[in-house]
Amino acid sequence: MTTGISPAAVYLDYLRCLAEADEQAAIEVAHDLLDAGVSADRVLLDLVAPAQAEVGERWARNEWSVAQEHAATHISERVVAAVAAYTPVRPTHGRVVVACMDGEWHALPARLVAELLRLRGWQVTFLGASVPAAHLVSYLHRYDAHAVALACALPMRLPQAHRMIEACRRSDVPVVVGGRGFGVDGRWARRLGVPWAPSGPSAADLLADERALRADAPANLAHLADDEYAALVSRRGELIDSALGDLARRVPTARDYSPAQLDSTVSDLGYILDFLAAALYVDDGTLFTEFVEWLVTVLGSRGVPAAAVEATLGHYFRVLHDFPRASGYLQQGRAALPVSPRRISP
Repeated sequence: MTTGISPAAVYLDYLRCLAEADEQAAIEVAHDLLDAGVSADRVLLDLVAPAQAEVGERWARNEWSVAQEHAATHISERVVAAVAAYTPVRPTHGRVVVACMDGEWHALPARLVAELLRLRGWQVTFLGASVPAAHLVSYLHRYDAHAVALACALPMRLPQAHRMIEACRRSDVPVVVGGRGFGVDGRWARRLGVPWAPSGPSAADLLADERALRADAPANLAHLADDEYAALVSRRGELIDSALGDLARRVPTARDYSPAQLDSTVSDLGYILDFLAAALYVDDGTLFTEFVEWLVTVLGSRGVPAAAVEATLGHYFRVLHDFPRASGYLQQGRAALPVSPRRISP
């Protein structure tokens, strides 16, 4: 048995394994910790989780390609499976269904939560990434569940998250949510009226507290009566087309984009609208501003200047001048850019 090691002591070794796509070495790092008496939950929380966060940061800084990020994520998933195989636990509690929102493909954080719940004695069914609401409800009708734990990494999925939450509740199954998509402090979970857990251990504590789990506050969504959210979603395709036309007028070379460049541009234009729509859904402009700041950082690492983002926000502002909340969020987003925004009038 190896002794005297800790997750912090082997963290850099583990990151090196991920960088070199060395699956077997990464599993051995985890096994060495377990052999040394480090608990499985500490291996997951203090090694795998922070390393995966660093993987995402390296992608955002353009230090790693998408392929490298995917390889590292796959290895971390294999490490989680190895930790699970090393530490069998007989269930002593009821079934908890863990799933990612429809359209949410970042499954590893939810997998970590599922494993932590299993270590706490829950019978866990992990449904994986991007689970359609209808399929989740169908599963709940077939199998008796104590609760559903839903994960969301991206705030733009909040409208879908709310629909899934309500679908589970109509099946009389309580829901707990987690992930950065609900805000680092859970503010958007509170707006949707659903219990939020900031971590796997806190999710386990919440699931064990029947009163807290079922103490649902009503969703605070009266602002949706102005129909801005619904109208923006219905015009998404039209707005992307208009933004592409504006880009072609401002930057003639954009007309010669390769199919890959065009797909990337369309995706970015769509993400801006999706995050704007999510901000409208929860009536919080900080959601959109935080996204704009993140987008500028990611695009900047790839050589795209902040002025390009500002121009797109300005175009959307002009087109959506009759959307009071949306235009206000767009102006807030422009004000957060590291450029001197020009004043735009409707």
